Amino acid sequence: MLAHQGGWDEILLIVGPMVVVVMVLRLARRRVERAGDAREPFDRP
Repeated sequence: MLAHQGGWDEILLIVGPMVVVVMVLRLARRRVERAGDAREPFDRP
Protein backbone atom coordinates (compact mmCIF):
# COMPACT_ATOMS: atom_id res chain seq x y z
CA MET A 1 0.00 0.00 0.00
CA LEU A 2 2.65 2.56 1.01
CA ALA A 3 5.62 0.67 -0.41
CA HIS A 4 8.00 2.73 -2.52
CA GLN A 5 6.08 5.99 -2.62
CA GLY A 6 9.11 8.06 -3.49
CA GLY A 7 10.66 7.96 -0.04
CA TRP A 8 8.13 10.07 1.85
CA ASP A 9 6.66 7.03 3.62
CA GLU A 10 10.08 6.01 4.93
CA ILE A 11 10.59 9.55 6.19
CA LEU A 12 7.31 9.30 8.11
CA LEU A 13 8.46 6.05 9.70
CA ILE A 14 11.49 7.86 11.12
CA VAL A 15 10.08 11.32 11.83
CA GLY A 16 6.79 10.12 13.34
CA PRO A 17 8.30 8.37 16.38
CA MET A 18 10.80 11.21 16.83
CA VAL A 19 7.94 13.71 17.05
CA VAL A 20 6.19 11.52 19.62
CA VAL A 21 9.35 11.34 21.76
CA VAL A 22 9.83 15.12 21.61
CA MET A 23 6.22 15.71 22.64
CA VAL A 24 6.52 13.30 25.59
CA LEU A 25 9.74 14.99 26.74
CA ARG A 26 8.12 18.44 26.56
CA LEU A 27 5.16 17.20 28.58
CA ALA A 28 7.47 15.72 31.20
CA ARG A 29 9.49 18.95 31.43
CA ARG A 30 6.32 21.00 31.93
CA ARG A 31 5.20 18.69 34.72
CA VAL A 32 8.58 18.98 36.45
CA GLU A 33 8.55 22.77 36.15
CA ARG A 34 5.01 22.96 37.57
CA ALA A 35 5.96 20.69 40.45
CA GLY A 36 8.98 22.89 41.17
CA ASP A 37 6.84 26.04 41.10
CA ALA A 38 4.35 24.48 43.50
CA ARG A 39 7.10 23.60 46.00
CA GLU A 40 9.05 26.83 45.67
CA PRO A 41 7.41 28.81 48.53
CA PHE A 42 8.21 26.00 50.97
CA ASP A 43 11.89 25.96 50.02
CA ARG A 44 12.44 29.55 51.12
CA PRO A 45 13.36 30.15 54.80
